[in-house]
Amino acid sequence: MLIAFNKPYGVLCQFTDGEGRPTLADWVDVPDVYPAGRLDADSEGLLLLSDDGPLIARITQPRHKWSKTYVVQVEGEATDAQLRALAAGPLLKDGPCLPCEVTRFDGPPDWLWPRDPPVRFRKSVPESWLQVVLREGRNRQLRRMTAAVGLPTLRLIRTAIGPHALAGLQPGELRILDAEPAARAAPSARPPVRSGRTVRSTPPRRR
Repeated sequence: MLIAFNKPYGVLCQFTDGEGRPTLADWVDVPDVYPAGRLDADSEGLLLLSDDGPLIARITQPRHKWSKTYVVQVEGEATDAQLRALAAGPLLKDGPCLPCEVTRFDGPPDWLWPRDPPVRFRKSVPESWLQVVLREGRNRQLRRMTAAVGLPTLRLIRTAIGPHALAGLQPGELRILDAEPAARAAPSARPPVRSGRTVRSTPPRRR
């Protein structure tokens, strides 16, 4: 089984939390699935979940070259030199980054939903909107990359993982990409689900 989920801002990319913070369990009412990779609590957008361990490994391990596409709001007016430095792969504390694809937008994409809560930024400081395609995944890598070139990240939305994209999913919605359970999965008492179906996830059970 493979599920696409639009993770809202502030939701932890795990199903349990000892501190009572919002988790995937508050939104995803599908048994025996696990996230393929991570998305920080303060980031939004596409998260893939599956009950298939080998598939999760293919999605997450860099050698399989699944690209990840992000829309990023950064503080400051991005210069051509900054964009070239970002695309070349800046040097971080844990080593140099691989080159990436960077595109500058004139403003936020028309399809982008407002964030809840809104982004806090200084009105006197300009902002820029970028699309970045990465082919590696380190802890908070893109935020560190933009900071390294002088463009702190204000908002980060993942829009695609390999061939899978948000494709109209709103925050808290999920889409069943492949409804076939993994071969080793135990039979479930739940009714079967259909591939391609978009549903609103279970409303959050805590605030």
